[in-house]
Amino acid sequence: MSRKVMIVDDHIYIREGLKLILETNQSYEVVGEAEDGAAAIQLLESVKPDVILMDLNMPRMSGLEAIQAMKDRQWDIPVVIMNRGLALGAKGYLLKDAGSEPLFRTLESVLRGETLLQPAVMERVLRVKQSQENTSQAKAETVLTDRECYILQAIARGSRNKEIASDMGISERTVKAYLTNIYNKLGVDTRSEAVAIALDRGIVHL
Repeated sequence: MSRKVMIVDDHIYIREGLKLILETNQSYEVVGEAEDGAAAIQLLESVKPDVILMDLNMPRMSGLEAIQAMKDRQWDIPVVIMNRGLALGAKGYLLKDAGSEPLFRTLESVLRGETLLQPAVMERVLRVKQSQENTSQAKAETVLTDRECYILQAIARGSRNKEIASDMGISERTVKAYLTNIYNKLGVDTRSEAVAIALDRGIVHL
């Protein structure tokens, strides 16, 4: 019996590419597609896949928000996040440029109930964990400005720099400057790591 897969990504060429790969393996069947988290939640009212391949950064509702919405509805469906960064709340993480072998290996492991991280992503996870350990005493002392918190919250929702700049009435260069300050304060190198630590410390919420 084939395993049912849902693909959630705002880029149609990504969805089509994943479908082509999955169609080469009779063990998997694509039963639904969605262009963002909101569409995915709506589709899940009628379609129940065995596993979901989901992008992190999407309009309307990000992958993180969709995962939270699924948890709120008590939908226990394993999710594999597809992104070039770290995400929270998923069973597996997959880089978008991964080939068919890593894709099938990730799906098989997640469907067995395992949590799988590719080596490239594991390195980032360990770096975040180390940063958290090194700054455990300074958690309460991490002081972000209101604007920095606003930007982090927007990033957690999947907003891009251009969208944040427009919402705040500032330039993209200024947004990047704020991000640099945020990275320095949290001891991270990427926006996804910043969100991971901010969520862990309760600085932002989904």
